[in-house]
Parts: sequence; C-alpha cells; structure tokens
Amino acid sequence: MTIKGLIKKAAPKFLINWYHFGLAFLGALVYGFPSRRMEVIGVTGTSGKSTVVKLASEIYEDAGIPTASISSIRFRINGEDTPNLLKMTMPGRWRIQKFLKEAADKGCKTAIIEVTSEGIKQHRHRFIKFKTAVFNNLAMEHIESHGSFEKYRKAKEDLFKKTKDIHILNLDDENVGEFLKYPAKKKYGYTLKGAFKNGVQIISANNVKRVQGGMEFEVDGTVITLPLEGDFNVCNALAAICAGKARGVNLLEIKSSLQKTTTVPGHMEEIISEPFSVFVDYAFIPASLEKVYKILKSKALERKGRLIGVLGACGGGRDKWKRPVLGEIAKKYCDEIIVTNEDPYDENPQEIIGQVAKGAGEKAVKILDRREAIGWALKAAKPGDVVILTGKGCEPWICVSDGKKIPWDEKKTAMEEYQKVFLR
Repeated sequence: MTIKGLIKKAAPKFLINWYHFGLAFLGALVYGFPSRRMEVIGVTGTSGKSTVVKLASEIYEDAGIPTASISSIRFRINGEDTPNLLKMTMPGRWRIQKFLKEAADKGCKTAIIEVTSEGIKQHRHRFIKFKTAVFNNLAMEHIESHGSFEKYRKAKEDLFKKTKDIHILNLDDENVGEFLKYPAKKKYGYTLKGAFKNGVQIISANNVKRVQGGMEFEVDGTVITLPLEGDFNVCNALAAICAGKARGVNLLEIKSSLQKTTTVPGHMEEIISEPFSVFVDYAFIPASLEKVYKILKSKALERKGRLIGVLGACGGGRDKWKRPVLGEIAKKYCDEIIVTNEDPYDENPQEIIGQVAKGAGEKAVKILDRREAIGWALKAAKPGDVVILTGKGCEPWICVSDGKKIPWDEKKTAMEEYQKVFLR
C-alpha cells in the first residue's frame, strides 16, 4: 500500500472530509471562482455520462455557444481536445478549477462536467456554481466505498440539492423519484416509456427502432437518426436534447448535431469490421455490460456468428461483489469467454480473475496478460463472429501495485494482435 493509502486508512473520517472541503475552497479561491463566469452543467449517473457530455457539447458548439467540457475521455475547450490521462472521470479540486478558469478566460459561456459520486464524496463539486444538473440512471456501483446503495444514491442527489435552476431527469429510471423531490426553477424529464410527472416538461422518444448503423426515433414529430447503437444511447441523446432545449437551441439544430455525431471513443467502438468484428467498450458494471452484450449478441446471431468476450473486473480493492456477477453475465451471452487482467492495484490479479471466472463457469479461459488474452480471442474468431473487449475503453493505463501505472492502449493493442493473426 502507498503512503497516501496508509494515511487515508489511519486518519479519522472527519479530518479527511475537512481536508477535501478545504482543498475545494482553496482551489476555487486561487482561480477566482471561475464557474461564476459561465453556465455550468453537471451530468451524473452510473453510466452514459461521457456520451451525454459529448452530445450536449456538440449541440452547443454547433449552435454557436462557446463551450468547454470535461469527461473521462477528454478535456475540451472551444473545439480543442486534450486527452484525459488522469484515470479520473472527475478531476481533483485544483485541476477542475484551473480548467474552468482557462475555459472562462477563452470566452466559454458554458461548461459541461461529469460529476461522480466519488467526486461528490470528496467535495470536488463544491464551489462550482452549477446552473443545470442532469440525472442519467442509477445502478449498483461503488457500494464498498460509500457503504450502501442508498449512500451512493444520496451522494448523487447532492448535486441536485445544490443546483437550483434547471434539473434534467431520466423519468424511466426507478430511482428518479428521489431526484424529483429537489426544487428547481425548471424541470425537464426524458422518457422512452411515455412517463409523465406533473410540473416537468416532457421530452419523449417515440417509434424507437434500430436501423443500419444506429437508432432512429421521433421527438415532437421530428425524426432523428442517431449513429449510435442501443436504446441506452437514445436515452443519452434525450438528455442532450433537454440540455439543448433548456438553452434555447431549436430541435432542428439539435437534430442536425445528433445526426452527424461520431462514436464515443472506447464506448461501443468498432475498430475492426472484417472478416469478423472487434468492439472496444468501457463497460465494467453489470447493467452496462449486459446492455453491450445484448446488442452485440444480436449482431453475431444476424451474421450466424459467435460472441467472444474478453473481460476483467472492476479495479482491485473495490466492489468485489460484482466480480462473479460480471462472469455470470458473460456466461449468459458469450459463446467464448476470456477473463484477464484489468486494474488490480494492490490486489493479486490472479485472485480477481479467479473470482470473475467462477461466475463465468466452464466457458472461461483465464489469461493474466491482457495482450495475450486479446490475441487469443482474435485467433479464435471466425468470419461472422463478434469480439468484444470490455473494461478499459480508451483508458491510458493499467494500474498495478504501489501506485504504478503501465501505459496501455486497448485499440492499438488489438490492432497489433490482429495484424499478427493475419500475417501468420
């Protein structure tokens, strides 16, 4: 364990809490409380945050609104990107305030930020003046860190408690009632199921269907073709539509922006299409993994092929409960399963792999080296098959013991192993 880890373990919780709060205040003070100079949108939920941030940013940019955004993938200011290499979805207090100051200094009128439960727990959202809060969805995640699902949800709720102007809510999520109870000047609700709530402006997707290369749906009689797969991405698009409408962007402009969007890096991203398909996805929680598998299993069956899954588990030291669950989901959908290393941190990676493989059953092949595991899957693939690599997405590191990080590029590694297979 690192010195930082030992200090965190030994220090009283109240002291750690005040430490994080103090850093948040100092960061905002040093950089001049930059969020006061723009409209800040916070996007929270278990999954889909990066996609909503990307889609909403593109809608604003296309509408001529100078925009900045932070996601697990990138930092973006006025259309210029810098990769997020921090392996933190929501940066630390000083980093986030520095980014907001830079964005404000460059004339940005809006900033869109992924807000995580861990970030809220560490007061990273403090002293940021949020105008809009977006709630995507909620599933079991970070339970060991927060202590219970209720405490995890309560952390997410804090964003809505502190945001008084605009709330955007997924009315189809079973937890939405807890978020609806917080007052706001204006509330938007989005739905695929026609849900209705008094006092909420409803944005509903009708006639949702899968089309070649994506999804098609209607909003207020306007047909939108979204070049992203899955109902969950229709939900993400609806959240972005609400954000656009809340800022006065008209639906035709929003449609134009959504229809020319591109795949979110590392999220259901097809990197090889012939003679079999290879997808990379960030999914590492059960609900997200199952959504990905459902879509890709359907693709495989259409081609009369198989689904081959390469997966690891959540990072070492947290949410151990879901390791066999991930394996069980893979067993349900995948014809072949390779369980491999992901981010073990200070845990024994072989033990993590064993716990995932226990859920996957006899189908599972255990390969510690992630590159070797990807190569194994590609060698096993036949024309028509679909290979899905989950858990890393576009993350730049594999995190191991003593705080060490091994550089990693999932897409590049897969392409290198693919070339080896076809140059044999």
